[in-house]
Amino acid sequence: MAGRRTILDFLEMKRRGEKIVMLTSYDYIFTKILDEAGIDGILVGDSLGMVVMGYETTLPVSMEDMLHHVEAVVNARPKALVVADMPFMSYEASDEDALYNASKFIKIGADAVKLEGGLEIARKVKMLVNAGIPVMGHIGLNPQRIRRLGRYRFVGRSEEEARYLLDSAKALEEAGAFSIVLELVYSDVAKEITSSLDIPTIGIGSGPHCDGQILVVHDMLGLTPFKLSFVKRYLEMYTLAKEAIEKYIDEVRRGEFPGPEHYR
Repeated sequence: MAGRRTILDFLEMKRRGEKIVMLTSYDYIFTKILDEAGIDGILVGDSLGMVVMGYETTLPVSMEDMLHHVEAVVNARPKALVVADMPFMSYEASDEDALYNASKFIKIGADAVKLEGGLEIARKVKMLVNAGIPVMGHIGLNPQRIRRLGRYRFVGRSEEEARYLLDSAKALEEAGAFSIVLELVYSDVAKEITSSLDIPTIGIGSGPHCDGQILVVHDMLGLTPFKLSFVKRYLEMYTLAKEAIEKYIDEVRRGEFPGPEHYR
């Protein structure tokens, strides 16, 4: 696939049965690494609140936080599709808020925005799409609604929850969303949703039947000290980085660094 990815590429990949691969990124260097590795899409997620800023949830993340990190990502000029998360209360209060805040991300270089929610936000999604702003949906576990949910858990076990997810997915597609993230959705429900849509589903903790997958880059690289059951850790970077820093501290204290090769 030559050139920059677009939402049309995602739709075509769904049609051809090609898996879409996404990761989060929040800065310039990680974006360069992800893009050179050949990632299809980059989500500048409000998960930065937890893995970058140290919050317990994503709720405190502001528009200013998100704009700062989206700008860092787009400065890497990636070929990957860049999707910006709209943070909590940046789109719920009014149509005007939703349109104004979403447009800020597009103006600084994001290719699309992502909104959490299903049936209840379909009208807002349609409004944004009609204004020329591509939208990725997000159903299943919605971290921005964690206070209402009470805890992080898989979604779709009951017939009522499964029906809501299916109806929400169809409503988002009809509203013009170009793809939908399915987070912690039971795999049989995720499979049914995926097969019922013409737009791609991107799974996180939702099994193998989605059209693509996404993980938080800090989780899959082992940069976070905690482990999640739905994440495969491809590296233990937290431990490796700690060991390297400990070695640096030791060498400086013993006078081994800098050596003659490091100065003139």
